[in-house]
Amino acid sequence: MTKPPRKPSTPLRLAPNDLELNQPESRQYPQETIDRETAARGYLNLDTAILLGILLIAVVFRFHKITLPLVDGFSWREISTAMMADNFQQRSWNIFFPEVSWTGPGPSYQGREFQIVSYLTALLYQLFGWHDWFGRVVAACFGLVTVFSLHRLTALCWGERHAHAAALAYALMPAAIMIDSSFLPDPAMLALVTLGVWLFVKYWAGGSGWLLPLATLSFSLGALSKPPGIAAGAVIFYLMVCWILEKKWKQARLVFLSGLLSLVVIGAYFSWAIYLARSYPPFHFAGSGGYIWDYGVWTYVRDRFYFQSAWNTSVLWFYGYPFMVLFAVGLWMPLTRAEDPKQRALSAIPYIWLAAAVILYLAAAGEITSNVWNLHIFHVPVAIFCGHGALLLATLASRTFPTPTVALRLICIVAIVLGWSTLPLVRTMKKPIAIKGKLLGEELARLAQPGDLVVAIAPEVGDPIAVYYSRARGWVFPPGGGDTEWSKFVADDATAIAQLEELRAQGADLFGVAKNATDKQDLLFVEHHKGLIDYLDRTSTKLTDSDDLLVYRITRP
Repeated sequence: MTKPPRKPSTPLRLAPNDLELNQPESRQYPQETIDRETAARGYLNLDTAILLGILLIAVVFRFHKITLPLVDGFSWREISTAMMADNFQQRSWNIFFPEVSWTGPGPSYQGREFQIVSYLTALLYQLFGWHDWFGRVVAACFGLVTVFSLHRLTALCWGERHAHAAALAYALMPAAIMIDSSFLPDPAMLALVTLGVWLFVKYWAGGSGWLLPLATLSFSLGALSKPPGIAAGAVIFYLMVCWILEKKWKQARLVFLSGLLSLVVIGAYFSWAIYLARSYPPFHFAGSGGYIWDYGVWTYVRDRFYFQSAWNTSVLWFYGYPFMVLFAVGLWMPLTRAEDPKQRALSAIPYIWLAAAVILYLAAAGEITSNVWNLHIFHVPVAIFCGHGALLLATLASRTFPTPTVALRLICIVAIVLGWSTLPLVRTMKKPIAIKGKLLGEELARLAQPGDLVVAIAPEVGDPIAVYYSRARGWVFPPGGGDTEWSKFVADDATAIAQLEELRAQGADLFGVAKNATDKQDLLFVEHHKGLIDYLDRTSTKLTDSDDLLVYRITRP
């Protein structure tokens, strides 16, 4: 008796069922193999098309208004990065000597992270001329690498469906859009560590041996780009421990040696950065304060680890309520436990990454909440859990996927996210709040002669934006750096006049101030320092006195 043909496990067929049943057994099984291969190719093509669509969405949001000047909410930090790019292209291509332009004629080397974004931007300046938005382009390209790497990492951990949802969540997340389109080192950090973790996970799951050195290189560059990237190394450490528990000593030893090499390189570079900060004025090491060992454990406990600040940033600026709800749902309801031990190990990766990021936050909450772009290290696990939350809500009470009901729910979720989070919050973050600082810089550029040094006070005191757009070197006022406070005015006019005279002696040529310049104590310059303005009227030449700006040429005695 002829055995009935086995029903194909794939949903795609090349022939109707009635024709299939009439074929002899010897021809049915080859046909079934063709069906499976065709179905696999169909699903692969569908998954690839979805990924490309998500990348296109990410491109639209990250490159929208890409030519915006550096006047948004992250202006202060962006300007320092932009100055380093300028100095690489104009003064020295040595990447180990990052230099800003807001502490006088220089050299003004500073202890900074490894300058990947600023260096690539300097190369663009060299090839195509100076445009302030080139740094945004470099950052946005790194953001696309993050979208792709996040997608592939999630596919290994939780499957293709979750990969699509997580990548889409990241593509639409307001914080990720803002940071990925800002002239900051953080997009390079997240892109490179995510790429490194994905390559390592692929190696751990049975990939080629060449993936390990590539993963080590990518992860190391990411952590060099910004130290918070080291937190993602918890995933690599976790998988190494899994190999140790399985007594796979050879593989674990290779990973340990690769990780040790990575840590040595990272430690050596940041030791150099500390040396640089201690050796050259203004003796500034970026991100050197606000940690639990600086403030003390009890200070952190008393301030509740700055959770209120982090919550306000999350709800009102970075994510909005829709993303917060999706994250809470995705975190609260885990996936069904996998039967395969290896898959169970992989499915824990988003939790490991999130836990490591939380530990980092608990140790550095003061620094992170003061410079909120440091939260970028959270965005990979946050996007994964948001994607999981969206799928849970979309498939609620549905036994199959996809169905018209599930598709409609997903469309509604995306619409709510866009209308309540993405569009309004990105618009808020990209408001040109520092535009008058840029106008002051352009006015100084118009009045400056070659080689002039400028002194500038932007609307937010301490922001070097006016020095940057003057296309000259100079000082913020009051002058700062190192342990000196430069975001608030000194107490009296006599001290301010003494500071001005010191800058005059160092060669300052132009003094400019935005009339709305206010320090962090809410003191308005034109009211608090009327005596300094009277002194300038007597000793310098007034060049500009408009509704917004006041500029003097500093005359020599």
